[in-house]
Amino acid sequence: MRPSHMLLLVLPLALGGCFERAEATVDHPVRPVLATVVQPAQEEAPRRYPGVIRPRREADVGFRAAGRIVAREVDVGARVTAGQALARLDDADIALGVRAAEADLASAEAQAALATAEAGRSRTLAAGGWASAAADDQRQAAARSAKQRVLAARAARALARNRLEHAVLRAPVDGVVTAVLADRGTVVDEGQPVLRLADARGLEVEVQLPETALGDARRAAAEVSLWADPDATIPAHLRELAAAATPGLRLYAARFTLAAPPAWLAIGMSATVSLRATVPEGLASVPAAALVDRGQGAMVWVIAGDAVVARPVQIMSLGRDHAVVSGVAPGATIVALGGHKLDPAARVRIARLGD
Repeated sequence: MRPSHMLLLVLPLALGGCFERAEATVDHPVRPVLATVVQPAQEEAPRRYPGVIRPRREADVGFRAAGRIVAREVDVGARVTAGQALARLDDADIALGVRAAEADLASAEAQAALATAEAGRSRTLAAGGWASAAADDQRQAAARSAKQRVLAARAARALARNRLEHAVLRAPVDGVVTAVLADRGTVVDEGQPVLRLADARGLEVEVQLPETALGDARRAAAEVSLWADPDATIPAHLRELAAAATPGLRLYAARFTLAAPPAWLAIGMSATVSLRATVPEGLASVPAAALVDRGQGAMVWVIAGDAVVARPVQIMSLGRDHAVVSGVAPGATIVALGGHKLDPAARVRIARLGD
């Protein structure tokens, strides 16, 4: 082998010892990011629902006796007091029943007096041996039966007199007449509704709520504004919420009690119920785009100098543009957009317009 060929073989080995092996490195360039300052969560705009003023208690009232109505003393909308006459029945037949009951009582009392006298004489004869014990027992039993018939006749007379009093329909409580169900000339049965009476002492607002508003109805503070006076608001609280939705509209009936209703408030007036949810302390509002989830729950990147720190958060409510979260303090500076491209070792700078 020629010397020149040997030199060509040795030269690469000699040159290879003059260079060190290069190691792979990861470069973290400074990334410009959009940042925002975390703001305290603000109360949402109140949700408003139309409603109607309704009485808390409303009942149909009727005569406790059967007959033909001969008079109606009140009209729809009339304010009545407890005991006031509302309507009257033709009481001619009822009065005849009272006289018949009185006659039955007089007859029973006469029969009882006769039976008592015979029982007394029989007791004397039996004591002298002039009457048998069996005959005396029979007369004593007859006297006791006659006394019981007197008691029954007295009860029948009391019922007949009560029925005569029930020929006049009276208001059970103070209230307002809201409907006439039977008018003059109508023959009604005992207990058949004649008038509808609403208790004027408790007025409420009835609204129909969608299922998305049920939580707010239970928790939120409610205010009522009346269409007759839209500038005034009245505090209210939920008293009753239907357990099932209406079949057609899928709405839930709710009733709100007014804290201090005005004196001029009337049944049937239109009202608006506003539900304003209160925001607990410590909650913050962040852009929805700032939330990052890498399989371990939601988090945001908090900017500290040129570094970022992952801060886990709990989402309380999520809207289209913003979210209400807990776990990050208001005033902190966070990455507002592009957080899914960062990692804990990333270096950032806050970008400004024109960058």
